[in-house]
This record gives sequence, structure tokens and C-alpha cells, in this order.
Amino acid sequence: MHDALNAIDRRSRPYAYRGNARGASPDAAVAAAARDVLVPLLRELPPPFADCVTSGNVVAGVEARYAAALSRIPDGSAKTRGLATGHAAAAAILAARAGDGSGTPLFDTAYPQGTGPGEYRFTPGFDFAFAPGWADVTPFALRSAVQFRPGPPYAVTSQRYARDLAEVKRLGGDGVTTPSARTADQTEMARFWVESSPLLWNRVARAAATGKHLDPWQSSRLFGLLNMALADGYVATFDTKYRAYNFWRPVTAIRNAAGDGNPGTVADPTWTPLVPTPPIPDYDSGHSVEGGAAAQVLKRFFGTDRIRFETCSYTLPAGQTCTDAAPVVRRYHSFSQASAENGLSRIMVGFHFRKAVDEGIAHGVRIGDWTVHNTLRRVS
Repeated sequence: MHDALNAIDRRSRPYAYRGNARGASPDAAVAAAARDVLVPLLRELPPPFADCVTSGNVVAGVEARYAAALSRIPDGSAKTRGLATGHAAAAAILAARAGDGSGTPLFDTAYPQGTGPGEYRFTPGFDFAFAPGWADVTPFALRSAVQFRPGPPYAVTSQRYARDLAEVKRLGGDGVTTPSARTADQTEMARFWVESSPLLWNRVARAAATGKHLDPWQSSRLFGLLNMALADGYVATFDTKYRAYNFWRPVTAIRNAAGDGNPGTVADPTWTPLVPTPPIPDYDSGHSVEGGAAAQVLKRFFGTDRIRFETCSYTLPAGQTCTDAAPVVRRYHSFSQASAENGLSRIMVGFHFRKAVDEGIAHGVRIGDWTVHNTLRRVS
């Protein structure tokens, strides 16, 4: 959509399509570009994601919205040129991403599990590692997945590791099998941020864009930068997780602390986190990378961190979600505040050590900065 609009009026550097379509309808170009990317990619999704697409008639919904958008545009040469521009922009990005490695298997039951202290093994309830090959996906903005790879996690025999383990052990339990010292607000925060990072941060960006009355060119640049940074954040964190350190999750560490060689840790063989731990290594925290990258893109785009906004969540208990009559809303005075809370939530939910959170946020900030400084640059 960004490239289609900038073929009509060049305000920032295109990413994959460099056309010249002055006089074309921007609305037609945007609609065609969006539809031509969404429909084929939705049809390529593997199970179980494909099941959601099919059961929800998602492709039919996209086609209906596309038809509705076109019906509001008067027929004529501007509409025809706009449609052609959108089709061309979509074809260009699809061609650029063909063979990008995103077809990697998502559920690897043969992934080798560690046996020693600190080594990742499948988390309780899962018999696979999720997408270990995602580190090989071609980034959108980064030069490579290793570009900003953080240093190692704490040694399992260190005092700092023992401190981090004690923190998540004390706060991250489910409150049923495992007692937790979380407050009610911390429990709400933990569940609030369980949601998919791209979905939630795109809602944050939409709220900010609406509040600032961005025009289509500004909006397309904002969402282009945001989603490239988020995509690259996953590539980079999966490199860090699987290729660099392969570090065990807190649930594994706490249950096996008797054999970690650290006199400062105490095992709890039945320790259970608030939410089942995803089947991915701990370090660094992918959620924290995503939050750091998103907040930094938004901060750089708007030229300030201090923009007030509020948002809801889809992972709170029934009756409190975005689609309920009275959703729970959390309010923030800055993007970095939301990023920090997002990171802290991963300790409260029992998913990550603090070291993974802190390094993840810093990793994401570097990715966000790089993306803004090197892609879709504004032109005079």
C-alpha cells in the first residue's frame, strides 16, 4: 500500500515497487494492493492457522471489503490506473518475498532437546519446538538476523541468575497449583499482554494515527515501518533463541533447579506458570523484542515518546476483551511505558527471566531505530 501511494505522489522512498502513476486514484491503488497481498497469503497459511481462515470465511470477508471499497470510487481512468498501480505494487512485494524462507516448518517434533543445566527442552504440554528455522527468514530491513544479537544470558551458576529465577518463581505462578505474589493489577497486566504482539501494537499505532489525523501517505509509511520492524524482530529473536543460546524456560529451570549447580536456587517440581509456556527457548524474550521495536518506531515516527493512548486486549478473561460490552482498557502516557509493561508482563505470566526481558527490549529498540533510519525514508 505504501509503494502504491508513492507511485502516485512520491513522498517517501518505495520499498519494492517504483512506478509512476500520477493522476491515479489513491483509494483504488490502496484497495488493490491490500487485496492482492492478503488473499494469496491467507490461502497459503498452514494449519492450524488455515483452519481459522477457513472457518471464519476470512478470504470471503476480504473480497467483500474490496468490492465495497471499489464501489465507492467513481469509474473512469483514475480508478483504472489506481487498480493497475495497486496490482503492480502487490506483485512486486510478493516477488521480492518469494523464497524468503517463511515456508519453514512451524512444529518441529525432532528438534534436539538439551539435558544439561540451562539447555532448552520442550515446555510442559508440548512435544515440539515452534519454528526453529524462522531465524533463516530473510529480514525486511535488517542486514541479517544476527545484526544486533545480544550477549549471552546469565550463567546458571551465577547469583544474578538465582535472583531472576527467584523473581519469576515468586510472581509467575498460576495461583492454583503454584502460589503467586502478584497483585490483581499485575495479573490483569500479565494476561493483557499475552496477545499477539503485532495485533496489539498495530492497534496502538492505529489509535495514535487516528489521534494525529494522519493522511494515507503518512499512515502507510507508519504501518510499513512498524510491521517491517515487527517482522524483523521475530527473525532476530529466533536467531538469538535457537542459534545463539538455546536457553531453558523458567518452568523448566524451576522444576529442575536441584540439578543446576547453583546453591542460590530451590527447586519446585510442580511449579506451574499462569499461562502454559510457549514451546520456544527463553532468551531473549520475543515479546519484549516486539515491544521495544514497535515503541521505538512509533517514537521516531511521531518525534516524541509522550503520546497518551489506551488499548484493550483479546486475551483477558471472557467479559473483559475488546469485543465484549465493557472491555478492560489499560492507559499509557508513552510508547516506552507500554513497552516496559509488555516486557514486565512476561515475568508476571511466568514465561521469562528478567534478563531475557531487558535484553529483548534493548534488542527491539535497535531494530526499530535501524528500520526507521534505513527504510521508507521521506523525500522532499
